[in-house]
Amino acid sequence: MNEKHSSTADHEYDEEGVLQANHDFAVVQPNDVFGNEAGHAIKYKTLSWPMVAVLMITEIVSNGMLSLPQSGGAVGLIPNVILIVFLGIFGTFTAYLLVQFKLNHPEVHNMGDAGYIMFGPIGREILAAGTVLFAIFATGSQLIAGELALATLSDSSLCLMLYTGIFAIPITICSFPRTLDRLSWLSIPATFSILIAGLVGMIGAGVNPVPGRTVSLTHSQTFINAFGSVANPVFAYAGHFMFFILISEMRNPRDAMKAAYVLQGFATTFYAVFAIQQHWYLGDGVASPSLLSLPPKWQKAAFAIAIPNFLIAGSLYSHTAAKLIFLRLFRNSKHLHSHTVMGWCTWNVLVLVMNAAAFVLAVGIPVFPYLVGIAASLFASWYTYGIAGTFWLHDSYYVTGLGTAGWRRQPIMFVLSVLTFIAGGFICVAGLYTFIELIKAAYDSGTVGSPFLCYSAPPPSGNSTSSG
Repeated sequence: MNEKHSSTADHEYDEEGVLQANHDFAVVQPNDVFGNEAGHAIKYKTLSWPMVAVLMITEIVSNGMLSLPQSGGAVGLIPNVILIVFLGIFGTFTAYLLVQFKLNHPEVHNMGDAGYIMFGPIGREILAAGTVLFAIFATGSQLIAGELALATLSDSSLCLMLYTGIFAIPITICSFPRTLDRLSWLSIPATFSILIAGLVGMIGAGVNPVPGRTVSLTHSQTFINAFGSVANPVFAYAGHFMFFILISEMRNPRDAMKAAYVLQGFATTFYAVFAIQQHWYLGDGVASPSLLSLPPKWQKAAFAIAIPNFLIAGSLYSHTAAKLIFLRLFRNSKHLHSHTVMGWCTWNVLVLVMNAAAFVLAVGIPVFPYLVGIAASLFASWYTYGIAGTFWLHDSYYVTGLGTAGWRRQPIMFVLSVLTFIAGGFICVAGLYTFIELIKAAYDSGTVGSPFLCYSAPPPSGNSTSSG
């Protein structure tokens, strides 16, 4: 419904009939997922583009950064840096395609909605389910990061499952706000925390280099070992699955690319600098996360500072999973914008279920890190890379009304979009093959533990031969 006919007199419209933001209201396009929120008790479209950029940085620049130095140790410093920079540029391109699709289809709130437009009801169910599953796995990954941080700080005085449970409590609490603007303010200190933690890690590595280390500029590997390591930078940018949800709560969705440029510029620069510095001073044997290769006191300092980022990133992921289902249930109903008992009870239950599922998966599956890799291969390969190509192909064919002529008029974009789709398919297949083989190898070696086993990790050792 075009909101132009139900607005107040002080609203302004552009030449396309799109309701523009004034001091009190957000931009509302026809068919906007949240519609005109004037007069509603709960308003979602409140985010500015700088706050969206902060949210994007919080959810992406976390575990990805800490695992990148190990990729350099596996494939070599030069290939690792080239891959980080290339994927940063590639991620910017796919973000552009995603943003343009969202602007062309303001009714899209998540990947499921996009799937419905392109592939019908089956596409909606597959992409929506994939978004929820990947968000739950991502929440579990942040639980593991928090578990590791708490274990490091306490010298593993408790069993790891208890640390995971302890960390799950604040993540769940921070997931409860119904609108992302509440989480956006928490994301500001979370962003600073991962930035400062990275700087502390670099200082710790610089003053405590590993004696006799080897730093390989290039390094040959088997396909499985190479891709298992290359998956770190590939999935370090795997946050695009949240972009539709973030953009939907912007006051002006047309500013979304500004946030994406800030994210990709910050992430690519920080990833490259951190990966080079850590690999250079800690050598080819650098651990993942790389902070574990530091002396104990530097480990503790960096992990303590990084905890706010792990916490809010996990909350964003579980919030995303709950929000997708909540919108599916209550879109265009009074429960979406009003303080109803049904609305709040449903929202609270969804948040609890998503966080509980993440906790059970994280502590109940001994090969959970490999399953995160499988989930990323199945979903992030498409959400961050491959499916963006289909967005352009669809809109240039249908939205323009030109059919194949729309493709022929922009041959470079056509080729890039097809290659983007092929790249997503390659990452998906190669990732699945790699992580399945790694799971088999782990079971064959007898290193896989039992589910829900409460065991303690060894205390942090790091580079014990160096000073500091």
